[in-house]
Amino acid sequence: MSIGILEVTLVDARNLKNTEFFGGGIDPYVLIQYKSQERKSSVARGQGSSPIWNEKFNFRVEYPGADDQYKLILKIMDKDTFSADDYHGQATIYLKDLLALGVENGTAELHPRKYSVVATDLTYCGEIRVGITFTPKVQENTESEDFGGWKESEN
Repeated sequence: MSIGILEVTLVDARNLKNTEFFGGGIDPYVLIQYKSQERKSSVARGQGSSPIWNEKFNFRVEYPGADDQYKLILKIMDKDTFSADDYHGQATIYLKDLLALGVENGTAELHPRKYSVVATDLTYCGEIRVGITFTPKVQENTESEDFGGWKESEN
């Protein structure tokens, strides 16, 4: 099993639907989830349906892991002042191939590209641009094996 760092670069979003009833613009932010880990972007206040973040987030990754759920979920939220934040939609990025390539080559990168944002009713509601890099940590090899506290001699 390899353990490494997944670096997610949240670049920007485009064509996000305005979900505000009173004509005000949306103030989007993104909840980024990988398994039980969650990170939150800053709120892009006043940027409406085309916010720019340019933020990086790191996640600890084990590959192969106990389950086969290698996906990054990006939930786009709208920050509201006087009520609960609104869920806007989400994009899902499947990472299994990227992680396998990273373990094989020592690193793997997906340059920033667009992913569709889908609402709860599965309709398209914009796109988000994200870049991802996976770098496994180098595993240390020991010269001799350890047997119950005794080292095997190499004579």
